[in-house]
Amino acid sequence: MVIAVQPRPAATAKALAAARLPSLRHFGPNWYATVMGTAIVANAGAALPVDVPGLRAVCTAVWAFAAALLVLVLTARAAHWIHHRDQAREHLLDPGVAPFYGCLSMAMLAVGIGALTVGQDVIGDSAAVATGAVLFVVGTLIGLSAAVVVPYLMVVRQKVTPGSASPVWLLPVVSPMVAASLGPLLVPHLPAGQWQEAMLLLSYALFGVSLIATMLILPMIFSRLIHHGPLPLVLTPTLFLVLGPLGQSTTAVNKLADVAPGAISAPYADGLSAFAVVYGVPVMGFALMWLVLAGAMVVRAARDGMPFAMTWWAFTFPIGTCVTGLEGLTRHTGLVALEWLAVALYALLVAVWAVTGVRTLRGLFSGALLTAPGQPRPATVRTR
Repeated sequence: MVIAVQPRPAATAKALAAARLPSLRHFGPNWYATVMGTAIVANAGAALPVDVPGLRAVCTAVWAFAAALLVLVLTARAAHWIHHRDQAREHLLDPGVAPFYGCLSMAMLAVGIGALTVGQDVIGDSAAVATGAVLFVVGTLIGLSAAVVVPYLMVVRQKVTPGSASPVWLLPVVSPMVAASLGPLLVPHLPAGQWQEAMLLLSYALFGVSLIATMLILPMIFSRLIHHGPLPLVLTPTLFLVLGPLGQSTTAVNKLADVAPGAISAPYADGLSAFAVVYGVPVMGFALMWLVLAGAMVVRAARDGMPFAMTWWAFTFPIGTCVTGLEGLTRHTGLVALEWLAVALYALLVAVWAVTGVRTLRGLFSGALLTAPGQPRPATVRTR
């Protein structure tokens, strides 16, 4: 006699989900970094203070690719939540993964910035403004939510051990700063008067949210490095994330200074123009210092066998924000030295984006980047 054993409905559902989409189980929110890192190549290149034949056309094509990539990653992430909800919930409770939810907002906002700078060459002015406005509203709301929800979960649900501060903690709080850079691009398209002034001041409020939160986190990151030594090898590239709020804040204040004269009364407009330089120059000075420090750490980790991982995308967007910050300072100071520094960093950005993109495609097609993450290799001891 044959006895048929019926599987439990829950087990059956999980088995079917795994059979349908096994490759998406470990497709985390960190994949939005591919969109950010690609969009910043277009955004930074479009504002480069030198005339390079054909550069705008290339940047437009890169932006279109970033927009398509955003749709693709959004679709994959939606499928991840539908078919692997248990894993998605685990991500929210993991202090090493949850901060990457801030990348969703920044991916949308970065594509929105590109729509208003180069996208109109492809989709037209009206569609570009509409796209930028929608991505600003949605991206800002998601970014502000991440800036509150992720720290809240770290306090009440996640187990954060002493000395575990990480540069990825900056990701949820940087997204309002990216929104503060997109807001000024929408100001000229709003009705004069109250609407333009409201957008200007809203952007400064978003700037303040991100700046103060960053000032709270940066000391913890530096303290962790001093007291506990280098990061694990695979996490070493995340040191470049510190450049994000530095370069993006400089970008934001310079873009806001560009539109301030038409949006707010003269005394304030003049003060905001001065603030862009007074704030931006010392912040970019610190950013360049951190770039050298983080670069030295990466060289050390590479000599010790630093493997390729999605953390390599931390090289792209943060360096790109430094390029856009230097571009803004070049406009307001006229210094040729800043112009050539922006060009040099843009060349570095393109190089790391190309290398990281190729390695990502290789890991994606081989399946290596879609497997469960392993335990990070520790850094070597300080005495080396």
